[in-house]
Amino acid sequence: MARPRQFDEKKAVTSATELFWRRGYHATSVRDLGDELKLTPSSLYRTFTDKHTLFLRALDHYRATESTQARRRLDASDRPVREVLREWMLWLVTCPADGTTGRGCFVVNTATELGTTDDQVHERIEAAFTVTRQALQAVLAEGRERGELSADLDVDGAVELLFTTVLGLRVRERAGHDLERLTTAIDLAIRALGAAPAQSA
Repeated sequence: MARPRQFDEKKAVTSATELFWRRGYHATSVRDLGDELKLTPSSLYRTFTDKHTLFLRALDHYRATESTQARRRLDASDRPVREVLREWMLWLVTCPADGTTGRGCFVVNTATELGTTDDQVHERIEAAFTVTRQALQAVLAEGRERGELSADLDVDGAVELLFTTVLGLRVRERAGHDLERLTTAIDLAIRALGAAPAQSA
């Protein structure tokens, strides 16, 4: 059967992203994808080559979308750095794209499922993690430059602390852990950046 005349490939990738995000790579069959995208297996293969290729496109789509949102939310140009970081970390565990809880982060989920066994996936995961580290580095460096954080702050070390905290938060959110407990961890991570330097008179 040929593809529907009004077939929208970008929309199909978005739908595939949602399915892979919910179920994971191995638990999503070609039949599942066909049902979700309204494509026969032959049409799906003709359009996307195979399940793995479609998965890579879905991962790229998610990364592009999440990176745009993260950059916007980590913009500390007109707000205190600690406030920006806390709001961003809370957003990560309370506001999935469609309002559904318990899905975690597609990149983190994929890292635990395929990160060490699939070179193409591993490359994308590490690229996504690098973007997050760089965004955190920029926020912390700005906070130190503006005098909101101590001039002695080990920015590289703080990036690793916050990044590791974020990964843990995403896993715990997927596991359905209570938001109050996650917020406690977030607040402690923010406090670990140290007290705000005393302002000169």
